[in-house]
Amino acid sequence: MFPAQAIKKLNDIEARFDLLVSQMNDPEYGADYQKYMQAAKSKGEIEEVTLAYKRYNHAAQEVISAEELIKSAEGEEREFYQEELELARIERDRLEEKLRLLLLPKDRNDSKNVLIEIRAAAGGEEAKLFAGELFRMYTRYTERRGWKTEILNVQETGIGGVQEANFEIIGKGAYSQLKFEGGVHRVQRVPVTESSGRIQTSTVTVAVMPEADEVEVVLVESELIEDIYHSSSAGGQNVQKVATAIRLTHKPTGIVVTCQDERSQLQNKIKARKAMRAKLFELEMEKAAASDRGARRSQVGSGERSEKIRTYNFPDGRVTDHRIQATLYNVAGVLDGDIQPFIDGLISADQVEKLRDSMEENE
Repeated sequence: MFPAQAIKKLNDIEARFDLLVSQMNDPEYGADYQKYMQAAKSKGEIEEVTLAYKRYNHAAQEVISAEELIKSAEGEEREFYQEELELARIERDRLEEKLRLLLLPKDRNDSKNVLIEIRAAAGGEEAKLFAGELFRMYTRYTERRGWKTEILNVQETGIGGVQEANFEIIGKGAYSQLKFEGGVHRVQRVPVTESSGRIQTSTVTVAVMPEADEVEVVLVESELIEDIYHSSSAGGQNVQKVATAIRLTHKPTGIVVTCQDERSQLQNKIKARKAMRAKLFELEMEKAAASDRGARRSQVGSGERSEKIRTYNFPDGRVTDHRIQATLYNVAGVLDGDIQPFIDGLISADQVEKLRDSMEENE
């Protein structure tokens, strides 16, 4: 059963929902377009939890009714009501679990687009090759979800690897799905450049940042250094006669972003500023988390770049996520974008941890 605090919160949400519905059905209220749209937005934000709570109350009443009927029933009639009671209990318990999840604190960034930064770390050329494979993995995952990828900057190597890749994934809820991908990804295999057949371990870091809009992060132009230069391909060859690539440096923090994907200097400027806002927003999020020492630290990991989160073992054909101890024996499929099983497991683990914390707070 729900604690009294949760019941009060649910009752307040239901009352708020009913009030909004009543207001929206009032022609006089609806004549004010701005007020009506604000009410519609507020109603939409609490509609799922309200309807689930109404169904939960109905199911709970069905349990009570069935229990009362069983007391006076006999024979087949008693068996019938016993079956009805079991079904009502199952439905009540299912809705109770759903409501517990709906009441969990929401990450305000979950609905946002996401910016991803991939960097080759330890392992030389092999790390760069693996960075290129992870870049493809995320673009393939994006295609599977029907989302869109916008490249900000890719520094390719001469043998098909990637030193660094910065790109945005545009899609509803992209951050909610990919926010646990941040950390160190480790590959174990025999490099193509290794003649002795020895297995090498290489690493690639992945940073995942929610997109920040201009209201959340205001860029002060006096704090920025903007350099304009020629885009270059692998090997440093100039590919454009006109300088369109942008390098943006934030003087107070030393953060640097580059964008050279677009042929238009203006488009590169816009993308570079978007990337800079995301990095500054990530910095503020990290500061907020660090200042709150009592904050929950989820078992699925902090997403810090120093944290080893996943190993791709080619000799055994397996990929293991160390945070949830999940293994898939399908390296090729995972690197082709089939990472949803890991994502679902990570989200579930995070929800379990939040539920545990919520129950402890209400004890």
